[in-house]
Amino acid sequence: MRICASFLLSLLAVGLFVMAQSPDMNAIRTKVQNGEQLTPEEQSALQKMKAAQQAAQKKRREEYLKDHTPVSSTGNLALPDLGAGMYKGEQGGLYPGGSNTIPAAHLAAGLKIAKQIQPLDKDGHPSPGGKIVMLAIGFSNPNMEFPAFQRMAAEEPDLNPKLMLVNGCVGGRSSEVIANPDSNYWKEVKGLTDRAGTTFDQVQVIWFKLVVPNPTQPWPAETKLLATHYIATLQNFHKYFPNCKLAFASNRTYGGYTEANGSPEPWAYESGFAVKWALAAQIEGKPELNYDPAKGEVRAPWAEWGPYLWTDGVKGRKDGFVYLRTDVGADGLHPSASGQKKVATLMMTFFKSDPATKGWFLK
Repeated sequence: MRICASFLLSLLAVGLFVMAQSPDMNAIRTKVQNGEQLTPEEQSALQKMKAAQQAAQKKRREEYLKDHTPVSSTGNLALPDLGAGMYKGEQGGLYPGGSNTIPAAHLAAGLKIAKQIQPLDKDGHPSPGGKIVMLAIGFSNPNMEFPAFQRMAAEEPDLNPKLMLVNGCVGGRSSEVIANPDSNYWKEVKGLTDRAGTTFDQVQVIWFKLVVPNPTQPWPAETKLLATHYIATLQNFHKYFPNCKLAFASNRTYGGYTEANGSPEPWAYESGFAVKWALAAQIEGKPELNYDPAKGEVRAPWAEWGPYLWTDGVKGRKDGFVYLRTDVGADGLHPSASGQKKVATLMMTFFKSDPATKGWFLK
């Protein structure tokens, strides 16, 4: 027994020694995100990690496809098209009452707040030489879509020259992680804003999109969970970005093509209800999302829908927007170049035309 115990202890010691000598993958990820040079050992470790991830993804894909067949449409109606109609007992529309029009009182409050947006310096003080920072928050898909929006914005001659678009999205970050104020995600966002040359104090506007990855629970469990994460994330905006005044929430794109789970149908479609419910809580005056200091403690910025992104695959929706198999990559989950451009176009149209955005987004 003594020999056996001694042998196990020696194995443990060797294992701990190897672990101690192995590169820290979290440190490597941070260096990559910050654009820092990797050592040859770190580059080798990163390549091995990517190879292992690809092998694991391939295996998960094979397992997923055994029981799931990708579909090009579902027959569900986009929330704006559903309107006052019902889905599993829940009314459609973007806002309460089956309406696609933001309630007048909520819009009026947003317009008043939007007029306060002005260039800020890095300490958050008004400055003619400052910036109006709009930050993106989210997971892998918006991490691919927002850069397409940034590229598109760079070609737009009529945007406010003081506007600064910053991508704070990080792949693999679930809604649960982003909703957690103490998660490492917020340190990652800090690194990304530092790299972009801005600060948390300069952020005044946020566009965000969340996901519960690999959902399993039937309606409405996962959607209710996602709604709580949208609410908690709005609270995090107030915690980390003291000058954040406006937030714009979007839902998932069509998920029927996925070969890697992630956010398949009908959960991708149902994510729209999560956004709707979270916004409805603020519209109803719930204290956990209060943005008005005259009504008590401020716990969140004013919020409304950003562009509604879901459409029924090849069947599309009433405005003609479709999302094809070619709009996602090989895994059927993440957007291809054409899918990124489609989302960026929806975003550009929204931010150039919405009453609460065009005053500071445009010249």
